[in-house]
Amino acid sequence: MISDTIFEYGEREIEYLRKADKRLAEVIDKVGMIEKRVIPDLFTALVYSIVGQQIATKAQETIFTRMEQALTITPDRLASIAPDELQRFGISFRKVNYIQSAARKIVSGEFDIDALKGMSDTDVCAQLCSLDGVGVWTAEMLMLFSMQRQDILSYGDLAIQRGLRMLYRHRKIDKFIFERYRRRYSPYGSVASLYIWAVAGGAIEGLSDPGAQKSRN
Repeated sequence: MISDTIFEYGEREIEYLRKADKRLAEVIDKVGMIEKRVIPDLFTALVYSIVGQQIATKAQETIFTRMEQALTITPDRLASIAPDELQRFGISFRKVNYIQSAARKIVSGEFDIDALKGMSDTDVCAQLCSLDGVGVWTAEMLMLFSMQRQDILSYGDLAIQRGLRMLYRHRKIDKFIFERYRRRYSPYGSVASLYIWAVAGGAIEGLSDPGAQKSRN
């Protein structure tokens, strides 16, 4: 079992977003509360994210469950394990290097993972991106689905862009348009993200993607 913890939000965030955006309010009312699993331990979440790079979610969960059953997922354990032992779980050599590099930096004190809790979103993102195999999107997902930061809306997330196109009928979401919505949702961009993902996943019947329609023409 990876985690039973759910991303925490409530009426305060919901009411703010309802008042901030009429269309999002309609989505919130139709979809209701969303239960999204998070992994509270940041190192565990980091390993889970690296394992899942460029593979299906089902494969990611299968591999990670095997890891959890076979060993304790801590920086000390993963820093010292033989690389081929990690590869046996179905993890590529490249990903093993990413995981062990992060683990060793944490163990040596080069990377202070606990210090991230007191940093701003910008600084957390920069610090996480200093690790091998971690880019901005991965850092943002870790901030949302492990640290439970409240104001994460990812421009690099294709499903977020699709959901925004569907909800607001844009053919394309450029940086300027994206920033308009990011400011509108702030300081609860993470909760808005949950509903935008729901839209992208087809939760609202009758909404299509204008951008996809354009590409077919």
